[in-house]
Amino acid sequence: MENLLAIFFTVLITDFVAEFGDKTQLLLIGMTSKYKMRDIFLGTLFANVVLNAIAVFIGGALNEILNSFLWAVKFVAAAAFIYFAVTALKNDDDDEEEGTDSRIKFAPLAVFCTFFVAELGDKTQLTAVTFGANYGMSMVFVVFLACSIGLFAADIIGMLIGYFLKAKAPDGILKVLSFALFAGFGVFTVYQALGLLQARLSEKGSQAVVPVGPVMAAVAVVFAGLCLLQLWLNKRADKSSRA
Repeated sequence: MENLLAIFFTVLITDFVAEFGDKTQLLLIGMTSKYKMRDIFLGTLFANVVLNAIAVFIGGALNEILNSFLWAVKFVAAAAFIYFAVTALKNDDDDEEEGTDSRIKFAPLAVFCTFFVAELGDKTQLTAVTFGANYGMSMVFVVFLACSIGLFAADIIGMLIGYFLKAKAPDGILKVLSFALFAGFGVFTVYQALGLLQARLSEKGSQAVVPVGPVMAAVAVVFAGLCLLQLWLNKRADKSSRA
């Protein structure tokens, strides 16, 4: 029993520390400017359960798959981050007008998908893979439970920090913070994806070189264009509401 508890708390604390200050925790702070606490709680909870189940129960097989396609996962995550960065610029009034019932219905799914692709292959999931492999099938449920609780506890702290800032900080500060977080992680994730793609091509013996500079420049231009478009739409909506 003592050995079981020792393993449980070792895994829990390690996963908690690994997640604390990680990008997914910071992204949850940003999400508080867009979604209700219940939606973030549900989306994050289910994402944590699925991610840790995949990591602990599949383990080594998952690691091989991720090594092959992690660059593609990173591109999907980058697209999600950039989308949230652009939508962080939207007026609050616009959000209310665009089908409130639909947004409430799909908000947990949006949080789930964003968190899932951001965390897939990240260091906390790889930590779960390692613990699952080290302790074997006899401790698989203990490791799964400890990883899930540790990861979720760190993420809930991030969510609570976001709502504290939303309640105490001046209007607009959290939206600016959300935009900065999503934009920063979006651009950085594109850079990571390009590096992983280059490494994958090299492993296959290809002499092709991924044009990192031009691609990053193109991403920056597209991102800036989308931001300007959103700001123009905000201005247009303001004029319409005053008319």
